[in-house]
Amino acid sequence: MDSTLWDERYAAKDYVWTVTVNQFVEANLASLEPGTAVDLAAGEGRNAVWLAARGWKVTAVDFSKVGLEKAQRLAADNDVEIETVQADALTWEPETPVDLVVLSYLQLPTEQRLTVLDHARNWLNPGGTLFVIAHDRRNVNGGYGGPQSPEVCYDPAETVAALVGLDVVTAEVAERHVTTDDGPKTALDTLVVARRPA
Repeated sequence: MDSTLWDERYAAKDYVWTVTVNQFVEANLASLEPGTAVDLAAGEGRNAVWLAARGWKVTAVDFSKVGLEKAQRLAADNDVEIETVQADALTWEPETPVDLVVLSYLQLPTEQRLTVLDHARNWLNPGGTLFVIAHDRRNVNGGYGGPQSPEVCYDPAETVAALVGLDVVTAEVAERHVTTDDGPKTALDTLVVARRPA
């Protein structure tokens, strides 16, 4: 994977995305007892920083050096600490199992996406949680924004099928309401939450 384009994109403005946590991350993970977490493809760190503020020990992994520098800046602005690792999501592995893995809008071609899901499920401690939120395939023709290639979009059933050995808590297409210059729009996201049996 080439990080150059993302470095350029992240360098082009203060923050490309909002600095607040993703609404589905907050809704689904706020009640979890803090532990160790990996935010894979963390970008500018908004979810990692939110987790750290809730007491998690977070490793934010991304292949963009610029994105991770901004994640550290955001952490400092919020008086929390996160560990950042510049690495490829396809090949990076944590040194020890963790209690939470967050995959937030990591849009990859199917074969690579299934590889990442397979890795992530194996990183969890007993009782650990895997959280997935991403642009859904239905969004290409029926929703707003996101990539226009179905090949890099998710599907709940396909995602669940890759998580062998985990107990699925949630698997659905979630509606995300977006405010635009043309009025309110609705984006469609794959939302999957699964846990390794204790």
